[in-house]
Amino acid sequence: MSTRLYVGNLPQSFNQKELEELFAAVGAGVRFKAVLDRDTGACRGFGFVNVDDAKLTDAVIEQFNGREYGGNQLKVEVSEKRESRGNERAGGSDRRPSSAGPTPARKSVDKVVHSDAPAAAAPDPRWAGELSKLKDLLANQKTTA
Repeated sequence: MSTRLYVGNLPQSFNQKELEELFAAVGAGVRFKAVLDRDTGACRGFGFVNVDDAKLTDAVIEQFNGREYGGNQLKVEVSEKRESRGNERAGGSDRRPSSAGPTPARKSVDKVVHSDAPAAAAPDPRWAGELSKLKDLLANQKTTA
């Protein structure tokens, strides 16, 4: 079973072929893929290495973790498994918007926030002045309407 390794702290501009060759030089079945920005095509600063042989996994980590590349020290570690996102991949909704057309704007909704906090709880002092102004505006609206 293959192991997936996270490679972080990649420089913004680098030769992907060169890095692929560096990882492949460790042994057969070692493949590197950088994660690129969808819009710009620039590297997002990380990528993944898939290693077919579990014995090579430690060799890749030892050889590349902390190694200087393009002015940065690479960070190489075993990638954590992604948490399941429910039904998204199994026919559920996908995070990407559909190409059917523009997504409708959200409706503006007047929300009422109720506070069950005790009266002794003071408002955040950073917002106390703004809160006071809002209370005054609300009080004035009720009396004039």
